[in-house]
Amino acid sequence: MPDAEALLRSAYRAFNARDVEGAVGLMHPEVDWPNAWEGGRVVGRAAVREYWNRQFAAISSRVDPESFRDEEDGSVTVDVHQVVHDAKSGELLSDSHVRHRYRLDGGLVARMDVLEGPDER
Repeated sequence: MPDAEALLRSAYRAFNARDVEGAVGLMHPEVDWPNAWEGGRVVGRAAVREYWNRQFAAISSRVDPESFRDEEDGSVTVDVHQVVHDAKSGELLSDSHVRHRYRLDGGLVARMDVLEGPDER
């Protein structure tokens, strides 16, 4: 799914650049997004925007996609290297590999899930 990979690479670049509007613009208006930092989920572009603004005030994370896999159900799984620092002190909080799964609708991100571990499918 080369178009999906291009879309998702653009989303990761925008997130890492803190281009919230650019990243949110790649999402479905009713996107269903995990609130991995505080817990739960948020729905809609405005909710994702608000969540990220709160998150960026407290933690500074960088997520770099390492591989993309098309799943049988039409979703796309991305293995990601994630590094998180405290936004104020710069202290390293975590350096890990995580797995993200996306569902697209009409060429936009409709849902994202953070999977529990790198071996979960």
